[in-house]
Amino acid sequence: MIVIGVDSHKRTHTAVAADGTGRRVAEKMAAATAAGHLELVRWAGRFTERRWALEDCRHLSRGLSRDLLRAGEAVVRVPPKLMAGARRSSREPGKSDPIDALAVARAALREPDLPVAALDGPERELRLLVDHREDLVVERTRAQNRLRWHLHELDPGSEPPVRSLGRAAVLAGLEARLDPLPGTVARIARELVGRIRELTTAIDALGREITALAGTLAPSLLALVGCGPLTAAKLVGETAGVLRFRSSAAFARHNGSAPVPVWSGNTERHRLSRSGNRQLNLGLHRIAITQIRLGGLGRAYVDHRLAAGDTRTEAIRALRRRISDEVFRRMRDDERLRASAPGLLAAVA
Repeated sequence: MIVIGVDSHKRTHTAVAADGTGRRVAEKMAAATAAGHLELVRWAGRFTERRWALEDCRHLSRGLSRDLLRAGEAVVRVPPKLMAGARRSSREPGKSDPIDALAVARAALREPDLPVAALDGPERELRLLVDHREDLVVERTRAQNRLRWHLHELDPGSEPPVRSLGRAAVLAGLEARLDPLPGTVARIARELVGRIRELTTAIDALGREITALAGTLAPSLLALVGCGPLTAAKLVGETAGVLRFRSSAAFARHNGSAPVPVWSGNTERHRLSRSGNRQLNLGLHRIAITQIRLGGLGRAYVDHRLAAGDTRTEAIRALRRRISDEVFRRMRDDERLRASAPGLLAAVA
């Protein structure tokens, strides 16, 4: 078996083929274009049994991964930390594209259970929409803060709360107040009011689109207490296909809710994991906090942990871990349902 490690950049891809012992067999550099990707496929055709290993930096390797999969190639993704470890253990000094590509190939040879690449599905579309909405929310918040400072300068103490500056009635009232005022400050404030209105309209439209798509992709997940459409969309988009995880424990490790063992001898202890996808972890935390606020099983579990001697933080961590298992189960059911009914998404589109 030949493993072809690839070091990806914006303009070029460097591929190094390594045999089963990790010895360099051949190398090739090609442009990061569709024609360059085809050139790499033709170059790799000399190896009868082969597998591609791409460093998991999707913004650089997504196009190559897509073209390789469409050409029928087997592709795995190598986390950057594994590649870095393989490079440090190499006898060849320095850092170059071929050295990095060989380190990717050796990491893939050493780790048999790496994630298998697949073509992007509707989960990526949902993630793009969620990320775009969050960017617009940040931009609107920045504009709202600037507007409040200008309003304070024009009339100290008259500026409305930030949370009310997304309401149409509040913005219309500000426009009526600012319209007769002269000067540059008033003019900038009027422009900010218009910009906030535009951003609010776009954010609301994206929210409706995300809600509709999340309802199609994750109906079982949405039925979980404490999981709203935006949280469900965040979980589905960041997971990018839950069936790629072999178990709920692997999913928990990926999202950072699985505790890390730090015990020795007869004293068994665990600590909070600081690794994993923090956006997924945030989604789980939102569900946990909402369940505690609403009562029910989540609140009862936290009360049980508190009575057993846990701190509130430890109890919430334990609840988040249990929620991770439930989210995994529901997302797996949703994905299998979509696989059994391929016309479901087409009907929505």
